[in-house]
Amino acid sequence: MSSFLVKYPFLLRKLYPNRLTRLEAEKTIFLSFDDGPIPEITPWVLHTLEQYHAKATFFCIGDNIRKNPKIFQQILKGGHRVGNHTFNHLNGWKTKTDAYVNNVLKAEESLLENRGEKRDNREKRKGTESKNKKGKTRNHETGEQNPQLATQNFQSQSLNLKLLRPPYGKIKNSQAAELVKQHYKIVMWDVLSGDFDHRISKEKCLSNVLKNTSEGSIIVFHDSIKASEHLKYVLPKVLKHYTEKGFAFKSL
Repeated sequence: MSSFLVKYPFLLRKLYPNRLTRLEAEKTIFLSFDDGPIPEITPWVLHTLEQYHAKATFFCIGDNIRKNPKIFQQILKGGHRVGNHTFNHLNGWKTKTDAYVNNVLKAEESLLENRGEKRDNREKRKGTESKNKKGKTRNHETGEQNPQLATQNFQSQSLNLKLLRPPYGKIKNSQAAELVKQHYKIVMWDVLSGDFDHRISKEKCLSNVLKNTSEGSIIVFHDSIKASEHLKYVLPKVLKHYTEKGFAFKSL
């Protein structure tokens, strides 16, 4: 028996429409990998993706970037996108807002330094402002917005946004609001593979993905030692299955 919901809850989509869970994208799937980069599994993931000409998004832990800069460079050279997964894999529900935000920004420094950028000198990115019915703009994380418009806004502003996936999917509204001010887009998921959960079989992990994925789904895997056994079984099969059905795999 798993202790997680494979499909992102409908109620949370309604409560937080600005948090990205899927995109309107015909015959396209968005793979994502949390917790790397590490030498034990990330290079294998990159090699496997390359075999299917697949692009993905890697939500990296800042401390792992610091420890494994060459592997981080391999992700970039492979044409994949990178996002922020905090510096120390923090649980937002158990962390004060200031400490959480500072930890995200510390991870951002690791990410930028290893991309040859500096946070203070890079070009300012555009925010995630959206218009309400009266034409006024807002830039707060919990404001109401049509999910389809949120998708369109993300697609049009994608290259200007910094991506954050909160570890465990746990983030306080106060933390999210502060990070949106820092031009972060909070990325959740549509399908959680469960590759991290040893209480389920690798076959069940594969079934979680195949039974719940549709066009535009954002799928979560983990390039971690804990998830590696399940991941090595599931990822090639997912890539093969959807490639044969004519799907493309793209980064966010």
